[in-house]
Amino acid sequence: MSFKLVFLSTDILIYLLFFVAVSFAVYSSRFEHLRAPWRQVVHNRLAMTAAFVLSGYLTIALCDSIHFQQYAIDENGQPIHDNKGHPVYNPEVLSLFDLFVTNIRENTESTYSAPLSAQSYSKENIALPDGKQMRDYPKLKFPKKHLFGTDKVGQDVFYRALKGIRTGVVIGTLTTLIMLPFAIMMGIMAGYFKGRVDDIIQYIYTTLSSIPGVLLIASAVLMLQVYMDTHADQFESITVRADTRLLFLCMILGVSSWTGLCRILRGETLKLREMEYVQASQALGVNHFKILRKHIVPNIMHIVLISVVLDFSGLVLAEAVLAYVGVGVDPSMESWGNMINAARLELARDPIVWWNLAAAFVLMFGLVLSANLFADSVRDAFDPRLRTR
Repeated sequence: MSFKLVFLSTDILIYLLFFVAVSFAVYSSRFEHLRAPWRQVVHNRLAMTAAFVLSGYLTIALCDSIHFQQYAIDENGQPIHDNKGHPVYNPEVLSLFDLFVTNIRENTESTYSAPLSAQSYSKENIALPDGKQMRDYPKLKFPKKHLFGTDKVGQDVFYRALKGIRTGVVIGTLTTLIMLPFAIMMGIMAGYFKGRVDDIIQYIYTTLSSIPGVLLIASAVLMLQVYMDTHADQFESITVRADTRLLFLCMILGVSSWTGLCRILRGETLKLREMEYVQASQALGVNHFKILRKHIVPNIMHIVLISVVLDFSGLVLAEAVLAYVGVGVDPSMESWGNMINAARLELARDPIVWWNLAAAFVLMFGLVLSANLFADSVRDAFDPRLRTR
């Protein structure tokens, strides 16, 4: 093989989550009470338009989650082998998405260029045929090929913005996956058992909510950064190192963001606990685990589903804020937050370079807006009170 597959931690988790989503869709198709709300979503044109946009984002994220390393090639175009005859691979880790956009990725310039421009954004000394020099705007190697222009090192900004999709989707989905077990378990236990259990859980999430989230995340990320700097030999490449930081950031966000959903589920469980069918089950001696599994959990899943879709957009925006204050993903990883952070200095220069910020804003706006529109439709379909009306 001319390449070697590279399995990053977030790659495995995101495909596992995709498999769970597909399995849930197959499971839901077998029951009418689960099919009916989704039919309402399908008949909503605005929701399906948003779902189409989201599917484009998710397709890019999935393609960008298949990583590999290619053979190292010598000057004669032959693969390089080590002393033991094993193939040597390039240190650069590429993805399937990188292969699809090879032209955009390799069309690099020397420095900044404006969107769809044919010349550089700043003047340079140009050598004339007679040996003299003049100061003018040099022509680009790939004129009018860069939709959002190029950055300081000449890389296509549109390509960087597309690469940021995976980072946003990973943070939105994996953080939710980490958050849900805490929120569901704690919320149900607090609402159903009440008493001392409720007091302990309330104390836990009240204390956690009292800690400033940015400070908690910053301290955890900085401790991880110190560990990675002192144990650099444990990471095979820069990509693996950046992926480890991304996974750790998802874990910290998940651990620190479950309290809101926990409060909602606690209140809903307190109400369900007093319903007649739950009281009847308790009077008949049904054990608590079976009551929770049969009566409580199914009746709160509409809240969980609605909260998951609504919280996704907030987590995507959180990555941009964290990167802006310097505690987000690794600087070597393409993300919208890193692009916005880099745009601070670009907006202060003369002439202003605005397209880095614009590209990140446009793609982030498209993802967040489509997620919110789809979430509104899901909420209307799954909320029993709205369905009744």
